[in-house]
Amino acid sequence: MALLTREQILEAQDLPYEETEAWGGTVGVQGLTGKERDAFELSCTERKKGKGGKETVTMKLDNVRAKLVARSVVDGPGGSLIFSEADVHALGNKSALELQRVFDVARRLSGLTDDDLEELSKNSESDQSDSSSSD
Repeated sequence: MALLTREQILEAQDLPYEETEAWGGTVGVQGLTGKERDAFELSCTERKKGKGGKETVTMKLDNVRAKLVARSVVDGPGGSLIFSEADVHALGNKSALELQRVFDVARRLSGLTDDDLEELSKNSESDQSDSSSSD
């Protein structure tokens, strides 16, 4: 089997899409890009500087289901998001059962596992120095 070229990888249409039933109809759900997943994970953390310049990272799992749903529900395959960040609060007020159905599909299509959320939580439990590097 031949190795893929740079161009083949960059041109590949690789975002998974699936339709699921929720809220009495059909909802289009698309997996996140790598960049979108990083932004989602970052939205689930809060960084604060403490005593001695130490930075602490804590998990912010409030409305986590609504955050992912808002970043994943689209108007069709390869389509546009139908929700904005401003809709997250309103989505969080919807049925937990319906929200969970769509969240589960979005999480699976984006490669997010329970272990990923646990890893974020573990990383947030330890203090990180102000001089730590990222990348």
